[in-house]
Amino acid sequence: MHPLLQTRRHFFKKSATGIGIAALSSLLNGEDQKEVHPKLPGLPHFAAKAKNVILLFQHGAPSQLDLFDWKPGLQARRGENLPDSIRRGQRLTGMSAFQESFPTAPTVFKFAQHGQSRAWFSELVPHMAKQADDLCFIKSLNTEAINHDPAVTFCQTGFQLAGRPSFGAWVSYGLGSENQNLPAYVVMVSQGGGNTQALADRAFGSGFLPTKYSGVKFRGGADPVLYLSDPDGYSRDARRRYLDDLAKLNEIQLENYQDPEIATRISQYEMAFRMQSSVPELSDLSKEPESTFELYGPDARKPGSYAANCILARRLVERGVRFVQLFHRGWDQHSNLPKEIRGQCKETDQPSAALVEDLKQRATLLHSLGVDHSKLTFKFQGRHYRLTDVKGHVVKPLLS
Repeated sequence: MHPLLQTRRHFFKKSATGIGIAALSSLLNGEDQKEVHPKLPGLPHFAAKAKNVILLFQHGAPSQLDLFDWKPGLQARRGENLPDSIRRGQRLTGMSAFQESFPTAPTVFKFAQHGQSRAWFSELVPHMAKQADDLCFIKSLNTEAINHDPAVTFCQTGFQLAGRPSFGAWVSYGLGSENQNLPAYVVMVSQGGGNTQALADRAFGSGFLPTKYSGVKFRGGADPVLYLSDPDGYSRDARRRYLDDLAKLNEIQLENYQDPEIATRISQYEMAFRMQSSVPELSDLSKEPESTFELYGPDARKPGSYAANCILARRLVERGVRFVQLFHRGWDQHSNLPKEIRGQCKETDQPSAALVEDLKQRATLLHSLGVDHSKLTFKFQGRHYRLTDVKGHVVKPLLS
């Protein structure tokens, strides 16, 4: 392409992110390559304890005071106004801006200690309580955000403002994929019975990383991925010929503009073609034994339910998918918390515990992410960003 024909946008894209094309060599070099999304050179830096991650995100913020964080001192302070030392001048939400008082409200549910760890669980999560010794609680997490969206963005990307890569995108970028027929990062969303907060796609997006590292959203039902199936009367051979010709046109554009998003487009078309065979086999639960459905509970046979998604999460990691994220919506309880949190826990407690037990029985229980995260970086606009950057700090003890 003649330099005078370049637009300002093309110039900056080529200058800032052209190096990302190198990561796509596995696609452009032919079928002999084993990985569609190769891992970064030299990773992992030591033997990994975990090859995959399953992240169960209870969207809407479950009340930890009613589930795992026993606060016996609050019982004697019921109705007392929240001390200034707790809020420390933090601004109020629109819902509470005109309240004259902020009375404390301890939990109404019973708590007990479980397992050798003597971890505290409420009566709402009896199945999770049985997994006490396989769970680790981190109670130091906090954020300055007072509204759902920036807080969720912070939890998923380490930054309140949109634009950073999500956790799964970082892992996909750094560790690559073990299965060329399925995405490295898969997302599933289920709907609970409570109040629902919006869920933006940026929560599982790639931010400034190439978009091929974004989460691929699977839906419930017979057709998990939109537009994946060919229309009636269109043969698989015809689809193959079409993609081959389309790839040649895209490669011409790639050579002219050096835009990594064009290479991403090529790779995603190829992935979709392979997924036409791999996804139906993945989502077919008919060969699962009856004991699986008994383990995961009464909703396990309902496509798109949290329980069914937990089973699919296990099947995905068995097939080498690097990062699986489940979002379950409906946790935004306020004055109706005592009633709605019961329903949400009924939907999630048994499947979550079953997933831990299922992985444990199969010797694939995930313990930690075995990667030297301080070296998992990406250069963007002249600066190196890290997976575990949170307000400029690397949270090293959590992931090493």
